[in-house]
Amino acid sequence: MATDVVPGTLSAARDWLDHIARSSPARLALLVFASIIAVETALLSLPAATASGDRAPFIDALFTATSAVCVTGLTTVDTATYWSPLGQAVVLVGIKIGGLGVMTLASILGLAVSRRIGLTQRMLAASETKTTRLGEVGTLVRAVLVASLTVEGALTLILVPRFLTLGESLGQSLWHGVFMALSIFNNAGFVIIEGGLTPFVGDWWLGLPIVVGTFIGAIGFPVILNVARLWRTPKKWTLHAKLTLVTSGGLAVVAMLVFALFEWTNRDTLAGLPFDEKILASMVHGMTPRSSGLSTVDVGDMREATWFFTDALMFVGGGSASTAGGIKVSTLAVLLLAIVAEARGDRDIEAFGRRIGSSTVRLAVSVAFIGATLVGVSTLLLLMVTDLRLDVILFEVISAFATCGLSTGITPGLPDSGKYVLTVLMFAGRTGTITVAAALALRERRRVIRMPHERPIIG
Repeated sequence: MATDVVPGTLSAARDWLDHIARSSPARLALLVFASIIAVETALLSLPAATASGDRAPFIDALFTATSAVCVTGLTTVDTATYWSPLGQAVVLVGIKIGGLGVMTLASILGLAVSRRIGLTQRMLAASETKTTRLGEVGTLVRAVLVASLTVEGALTLILVPRFLTLGESLGQSLWHGVFMALSIFNNAGFVIIEGGLTPFVGDWWLGLPIVVGTFIGAIGFPVILNVARLWRTPKKWTLHAKLTLVTSGGLAVVAMLVFALFEWTNRDTLAGLPFDEKILASMVHGMTPRSSGLSTVDVGDMREATWFFTDALMFVGGGSASTAGGIKVSTLAVLLLAIVAEARGDRDIEAFGRRIGSSTVRLAVSVAFIGATLVGVSTLLLLMVTDLRLDVILFEVISAFATCGLSTGITPGLPDSGKYVLTVLMFAGRTGTITVAAALALRERRRVIRMPHERPIIG
């Protein structure tokens, strides 16, 4: 009798998950993300997960688990010294799962077990990776795994020799190399090097991999797949790939120049560095606000103008279906194209010989507005529970929403209520815009009767 109950229970659970996957993939994504965070929190709450052997406070375990799975990088405790090797390994697993995307990971596991991807897994992966044609999901899932392992492997091979030259043992160098490679590519922002990355501000051997790895991780797997397929014929790249690459590249160049302009004479950041180290630091900090959050200069010492400009970069984030957060560069590109088209009086919004539909513009506006609302509400809540200035709170809030991880240093000192606000915001920032975009896209409906057209006064 008992043997019949277990299969029946498993079958019922599987049917229930299939029903949710078919009716609301976004809801299942939230459920799976929350479940993995819960498991990570439980593991980090074990005494063996801390270097001292004491049980970590619940808020610190929950905050770290959420930050890892949501590939953010904000921390309430020092990752290098507070957590034991076991705790750091738990954080690394969370980074890897969050970077691949829970739905993509589910498809990879299904592929490994059954040698094929079923309809449910295809729908789940399509929700996470923004692939509209289900027939492409199998290829995309393989590309996700190959791309991530290839880039992470290459970064590891580059970084391990550098740590060896610093006098570390082979085992420690391998651990630091693997951890930093995954943290860079997955735009996670976690560092397990004691003292952080500030001693390496002029280290090209470490800084350049951060710049390149962050850019690749932030453009998104659909772009990587499209470019890899058609690298000889850029004209055949999809509109999404072209918009993402052009906007990402443009933002990176502008960010590097602006950072150098604002911080070049700042005695606390760049002023005392040689010319080549100033250039490297500007390259790193022009790229990392996109979502990686790795900093070779103390963010707390930067000028307020730099903070404000970094706020804008973090809010935009990286590419869709990437390891980056924010409202995404394609959203920004569509909004800018809509503004240009309206200013020129064009009837259609066009880019690279393609027309962008009004539904895409409405979706971009919705995502941007919802993101701004989340940031605004969270900022108000933190202003209510702390006595901190608006500029530092806004920086931390946008960093949490955009799953970036750059910090002015206030997070560890926040009251528990403030840490819970950022925890919820990190979860919403990683899953919120994805699920909202999917939900709004699926709600498009056709109407037989349309209301009379009238244009209200704007501006």
